[in-house]
Amino acid sequence: MASMKLNLSGDVAELTRELVDIESVSGNEGQIADAIEQALASYPHLSITRDGNAVVAKTNLGLAKQVIIAGHIDTVPVADNLPSKLMSFEREQVIWGRGTVDMKAGVAVMLKLAAEITKPVMDVVWVFYDQEEIEATKNGLGRLVRNHPELIKGSFAILCEPTAATVEGGCNGTMRVEIAPAGIKAHSARPWMGSNAIHKLGGVLNVLNAYMPEEIEVDGLVFRESLSAVSVSGGIASNVIPDQALITLNYRFAPSRSVADATNHLKTMFQDFELNVVDSAAGARPGMNSPEAKAFVEAVSAPVNPKYGWTDVARFSEMGIPSVNYGPGDPNKAHADDENVPASQIYACEAGLRKFLAPNL
Repeated sequence: MASMKLNLSGDVAELTRELVDIESVSGNEGQIADAIEQALASYPHLSITRDGNAVVAKTNLGLAKQVIIAGHIDTVPVADNLPSKLMSFEREQVIWGRGTVDMKAGVAVMLKLAAEITKPVMDVVWVFYDQEEIEATKNGLGRLVRNHPELIKGSFAILCEPTAATVEGGCNGTMRVEIAPAGIKAHSARPWMGSNAIHKLGGVLNVLNAYMPEEIEVDGLVFRESLSAVSVSGGIASNVIPDQALITLNYRFAPSRSVADATNHLKTMFQDFELNVVDSAAGARPGMNSPEAKAFVEAVSAPVNPKYGWTDVARFSEMGIPSVNYGPGDPNKAHADDENVPASQIYACEAGLRKFLAPNL
């Protein structure tokens, strides 16, 4: 695999297979980063920057506007789904294998267009980054922003995450909170001598069962919020009244709310309990009213929906860059053992991005 040579002039679906067949589980992206850097280095219209296992390829035409197009090159662990296979499913050609959806099909589209579009209507920063599938502190895009802020600049950004070739604007924010009511231990034969911490979680569950998700319009898109219990623990023995219990909640909030707004909202909902915020990330406003976003939507001729999950578009939003998600593959198939992408969606995204960047070709 170390000598793998990518064919950027061939069919984009075949290029997807070439990328998939280079195993690149998070932390092991060296071979695929080498292959990407090597392939792009032969195109004189691109300047290449390597940072760890992230590769940035940039046009330098001095145009008035610049767009960022980004995708991660790592995958979740393999589950007997490599090497890739070309299959037929319900009269559709699909490519099966780890990373086909999340997100090597999108990366293949990026690579082919980076190589072929030598004179785009705006300068393009092509970003291929590592370690997206693991903890945020290791995220390659975040590292690039810190190490090379001069590169990650633009008036619009596209993240080629899987969207089934539709446009998903912005993303919800996410927050993880813990509630741990205290009790008093006692023998279960004499529960009145103690205070049952698990029973106190009933109040939390009552709030959750009564919860009605809000739908909030942001920049013309309606984001649906959600609040769910995702784990619960408590108890030390079958004959002991527990003095400790813990429930973890995940709140997905509309990008019109800040992390502080979301925290205060939960504190109001659970005013009888003490909340501990253990993890949070702001969402991203879709910015669909920007000129670039309007031009992009017109070029790709695809439906526009809100992104309910969190993606790295939030990093661009934090920098004041309107951003969307757009890529081949059903996001519901991401990380699945039968992960597969329809070839038609790969071609659709290639055509859509090509029309946006070079409408006269």
